[in-house]
Amino acid sequence: MGAAENGHFEVLKWAHENGCPWDVWVCQEAAKEGHFEILKWAHENGCPWDENTCAYAAKGCHLNILQWLRENECPWDPKTCYFAAKQGHLEMLKWLHENECPWDEMTCAKAAEGGHLEVLKWARENGCPWNESTCSSAAGDGHLEILKWAHENGCPWDGSTIAAASDSYKWECLIWAQENGCPEEEED
Repeated sequence: MGAAENGHFEVLKWAHENGCPWDVWVCQEAAKEGHFEILKWAHENGCPWDENTCAYAAKGCHLNILQWLRENECPWDPKTCYFAAKQGHLEMLKWLHENECPWDEMTCAKAAEGGHLEVLKWARENGCPWNESTCSSAAGDGHLEILKWAHENGCPWDGSTIAAASDSYKWECLIWAQENGCPEEEED
């Protein structure tokens, strides 16, 4: 894994030729770090991959690698959209949506967590669902503009928004949420 992650192609080849076992981590790390030649070679030589390989390509913001992975039938799941949203990679998220990568409420939450209002707006305009996690993610990372926009556009919130702001000392978000009617977390 370390050789793939750090781009040490010759070390990886030597290890494989000398019987060193490998697993999905080789492809995942190569995809995340943008080591395209290593990824292609590993795949051609039977290294396994899974849906996390696509997610890691998104985490590393490598759209070209993600496209190649899909051309070669690498599976994906909503985590791929999560990473694209969290990294603020709007063009990647658009491509994912156009190519029917699944997404869910966590895609919006990750855009909010990453502080990417334009990504969040685009996701919502294109039918991505959201829930209370969007507001709590925005508040927990101190993204007041995103918290305001989400609340003003009908995103639900609950006590987790106040708890996230409080737990991470994001006082501006905490005060704004309280002043705008966010419910407190219920005690057990």
